[in-house]
Amino acid sequence: MKLRYALATAVSATLLASGAASAETVFTVSSWLPPTHTLSTVQKDWCDKLAKESAGSMKCNILPKGVVSAPGTFDAVRDGLADISYTVDGYTPGRFINTQVAEFPFLGDDATATSVAYQRIYDKYFAPLGEHRGVKVLAVFTHGPGIIFNSKMPVTSAAEASSLKFRIGGGNINELSKAMGWNTTLKPAPESFELLSTGVMDGTFFPDESIASFKLSMVKHATTFPGGLYNTSFVFMMNQDKYKALSAADKAVVDKLSGEPAARMFGEGWDKVDAASRDGAQKAQGVARIMADKAFVKAVADKQESLETRWAAAAQAKGLKDPKGALAEFRAEIAKVK
Repeated sequence: MKLRYALATAVSATLLASGAASAETVFTVSSWLPPTHTLSTVQKDWCDKLAKESAGSMKCNILPKGVVSAPGTFDAVRDGLADISYTVDGYTPGRFINTQVAEFPFLGDDATATSVAYQRIYDKYFAPLGEHRGVKVLAVFTHGPGIIFNSKMPVTSAAEASSLKFRIGGGNINELSKAMGWNTTLKPAPESFELLSTGVMDGTFFPDESIASFKLSMVKHATTFPGGLYNTSFVFMMNQDKYKALSAADKAVVDKLSGEPAARMFGEGWDKVDAASRDGAQKAQGVARIMADKAFVKAVADKQESLETRWAAAAQAKGLKDPKGALAEFRAEIAKVK
């Protein structure tokens, strides 16, 4: 009888151990952009890699729509309404200071280089300062170079831009627009179609991709800048408690796929759709593209100089010892990635 009991106990223990080993973690994944948008598809690709690398011990349940609007996403992930998502740092003005370094004009002509370089600078200087405290940062990245799009007229100067109303996404471009005297309104990207189609706004500041993604068929003019008029800082993140509850092996998988590999995925994805929009939707609807001349670029650069000085002071107050040095290193890193 004792032997039979011992054998039964051993079998039960083995089955329990086996069940624990095969237990899987399911992440609730939210996206405030359409499922076809590059950020949604890259997020799904990252989840697929997570499942493959963990041999199925981690999986994603991708929700059909975002749990909250874009500006509330950081807090939603922090508070556990979603386990994984991304957001724009500039959608909550004044909250994130150091990340504005990735939003300045003239940084680069593709998202891959700026995203990878931004991740390197973030890891070295910003992550230790904990500005994104409350979540597990999986990666930071940027979109492609920012462009002035509108439905009314070619914009060849700062003065011509002042005659139009634009939707913008926040961050440094918000401050730059004020300094330039432009009429801009901070609104999340998904609201662009309604704003432009109803005539509430004449145009929007966007990367190339967005004309196709948000079906902005009313756009007829684009003014580009060498290195972009602006950029946008994104954070890709996981609920911190969810990460802490993972086994050591699963944490290692998450860490392996985070940082530069994830930043590169988002950057490369954005570059592909930027090119597709330029060659497809914009060409089909007859968008006339012009490059800002030297005078227009100088007008922007002159205003940006004081903004960078102001940013450096704010970043230093947040604990960044040499903000201007970090910015210079960021620009040099972008050139290296190319």
